[in-house]
Amino acid sequence: MDFSLRTGLVGLIAEIEGTLISNRTSVVLVLFDGLGTQFLDERTPALVPHWASTLRAPFPSTTTVSLATVATGLAPAAHGIIGHLLWWPEVGRVVNMLKFVDLSGSAVLIDNESVLPSPNLWERLRAGGCQSVTVQPADFAGTPLTRTLYRGCRFVGAGTIDEFVEQTVTAAGVPGTFVFTYLPPVDYAAHVFGPGSAEVAGALTWVSSVWGAIVNRLPAEVVLMGTADHGVMPIPEEGKILIRDERYRPLEFWGDPRAVMVKGSARLTRELCDLTGARLVEPAEFVPWLGDGHAHHHLASRLPDAVLLAQPGQVILPWGFDKRLVGYHGGLEKIEVDIPLLVRG
Repeated sequence: MDFSLRTGLVGLIAEIEGTLISNRTSVVLVLFDGLGTQFLDERTPALVPHWASTLRAPFPSTTTVSLATVATGLAPAAHGIIGHLLWWPEVGRVVNMLKFVDLSGSAVLIDNESVLPSPNLWERLRAGGCQSVTVQPADFAGTPLTRTLYRGCRFVGAGTIDEFVEQTVTAAGVPGTFVFTYLPPVDYAAHVFGPGSAEVAGALTWVSSVWGAIVNRLPAEVVLMGTADHGVMPIPEEGKILIRDERYRPLEFWGDPRAVMVKGSARLTRELCDLTGARLVEPAEFVPWLGDGHAHHHLASRLPDAVLLAQPGQVILPWGFDKRLVGYHGGLEKIEVDIPLLVRG
């Protein structure tokens, strides 16, 4: 497979899909959540030798957006997931797309299996005579996000390094299988403790060990690649801009703290932009950032009136946004969007 002209996850998935259906070989894609190219250094000795090129995460640079791109092979404009927090017109609320709760924490009842367009990647592969397996932390089984993303894909749970390696290698042993192995430890550690923390160093050692063991055990005829969904920007406490002034209550906020989507009064939005020092982006500019393809049927109703792009080292935190974290992402800075493409051989 030639990735020289590919710059993002949509192109990568297109190459994988074509290879599987035309060659009936097995392909393993390991996705390291949060592993921007910033982390490829002496802490990841098993990863660095396989770093073939750098891809660009979709916008917004956040997990649900990128995972939906993997699950469909579509850009955000086409699959319809355009943020970690998303305005869901069918229920008239902002929905946390990781947990399917609203900003108060109350569960939002959605038919998860119908969220993404059909056929998704897994269904197209099945129609082409291939099968799909995803290897994930065992406690992700049956969650709303899992039901949303993996319709038509067999879920296999794992926990330890040995389990992730064993399940991945075993699944790839059946010709014509796409194995998608998802490793979340780096993202969690970077959010909670910061990208430069000892906890992140430990998580990097863990995922590097998983990759190294898969490289050593996977038969040579199986294609093995790795990538990420986004990088992580450290945010100091003084960089957290809390929006708590009651005059901004009439505005509706969703998106991500590094790229806040706003709907409502243009005057109040401009005022808020001036207050935060953010860059105000109009639809004519940000809609193309969501990529190409036939627009999702709910895209227009999910779009904001404007996006506030926070300055580097800052996040904008309206009511309901998580202010407890140390690392954030979602914007367009290099540290957020540069993700590696790892290729064995």
